[in-house]
Amino acid sequence: MKKIVLVDDHVLLRNGLCNIISSFPGYSVLFEADNGKDFIRQLLANNLPDMVLLDVSMPEMNGYETANWLLKNYPAIPVLVLSMFNEEKCIIKMLQLGVKGYILKDIKPLELLHALDMVYEKGMYFNELLYDNLVHTIKNGVCEPEDPYQKLINLPEREKEFLKWACTEKTLKEIAAEMCLSPRTIDGYRDNLFEKLNVTSRVGLVLFALRTEVVKL
Repeated sequence: MKKIVLVDDHVLLRNGLCNIISSFPGYSVLFEADNGKDFIRQLLANNLPDMVLLDVSMPEMNGYETANWLLKNYPAIPVLVLSMFNEEKCIIKMLQLGVKGYILKDIKPLELLHALDMVYEKGMYFNELLYDNLVHTIKNGVCEPEDPYQKLINLPEREKEFLKWACTEKTLKEIAAEMCLSPRTIDGYRDNLFEKLNVTSRVGLVLFALRTEVVKL
C-alpha cells in the first residue's frame, strides 16, 4: 500500500482529495497537514510517506519552503505539486526544488491516479494538456523517439550556456546582461532552442535541461 501525505491549507479540498486517493487501489493517505510546519511536525522517521502531494500557496511554511526542506532532508521522497498556479516562474522554481510532477487542482480523479502512478513508475509526471511539447513532441500520445542527448550534442556552446541560464529565475533581460549580449540575441537563442528541442515554453527548456543533466538538482 503506497502511503500519501496531503499538504494543503484548504481543508475541504484536502478532505475531498483524501477520500478520492483512499478509493484508489493500492493507495492510502498517511496523514494530512495544513502547511509545511504542520507536515514536519507530524512526520515520523520510522513511518515515512511514499509521496507528498503538495500545494504551493500556504501560510507559515509554503510549498517552496516545504519542497526545499524535503530536498535537503528526505530527497528520496517524491513530491507531486497540486496547485492553482500555472505560471512558468512558479513551475520552474518548483522544478529547481526537485519536485517530480506539477498538476492543477481542476484535474479529474482518473488523471490524478495516472499522475500518482507515473511518478512511481517513471519518476516524473507533467500534464500533457497543460504543457504540450515540454520535453519532446507528443503526437497522438506517442513520444518522439529522437534521443535528447543527441539534440544536446548538436547545440552550439552559446545556446547551451543560455539553456543553463534559462533554468534560473533570471529574466531574459538579466540573462542578456550576464552573457554580455543584446536582448534581441537572447530572444534569438530562445526561439532557436524552442524549434530545435520541440518545446514551446521556458518550462520546456528547463525540463529538457534536467532530463539531459545540463543542470542537476
